[in-house]
Amino acid sequence: MNFLIQIAVMVVASFVASALAPKPPRPKPASLNDWDFPVPDEGTPQAVFFGDCWTSSWCVLGVGNYRTLPIKINSGGKK
Repeated sequence: MNFLIQIAVMVVASFVASALAPKPPRPKPASLNDWDFPVPDEGTPQAVFFGDCWTSSWCVLGVGNYRTLPIKINSGGKK
């Protein structure tokens, strides 16, 4: 009987601890200004590699199509 009381106290204590725990702040989403990509100067020769290759200097010519607006989720075709 004492064992059941101890388990009940542990369960209640865990619920109280989780309810009183501070909520972590939500991180702000990353923007393109947060990343520091090395970009080439105008007139720098560009090399194209196919496969794996080691180079002494590298630069980023393009970083992709990153969205600046949130993705909207529609009803998904539900009627």
